[in-house]
Amino acid sequence: MVTAIVHINADVDRIPEVAQTIAELDGVSEVYSITGEFDLMAMVRVKDYEEIAEVVPGRLNKVPGVLHTETHIAFRAYSRHDLDAAFSIGLSDAD
Repeated sequence: MVTAIVHINADVDRIPEVAQTIAELDGVSEVYSITGEFDLMAMVRVKDYEEIAEVVPGRLNKVPGVLHTETHIAFRAYSRHDLDAAFSIGLSDAD
C-alpha cells in the first residue's frame, strides 16, 4: 500500500464542494480541512506508485475549484498500534 498526503489550495468559496468531490474519488481515503498555508489535505492510499499519478494529476488536480496541490509520499507508517506491537514483550493488560 502506498500512501500520499496531498495538500490542496482551493477556491475559498468552494472548499466544502471541492472537499466532497475529492473525497468521492477512487483512491482517496480521507479529506480534511486544515489550517495554515493549505485549505485541505487528502490522504491517497493506492496499491502502487503508478496509481498516484492516476489519482493526483489525473483526477484530483482536475476537480473544479482546485487551485494548487503539493504531494508528499509516505515511506513508512508509525501508528500507536504499530509502536505498541513493536515494544510489546508478550504481556497482556490482565497480567
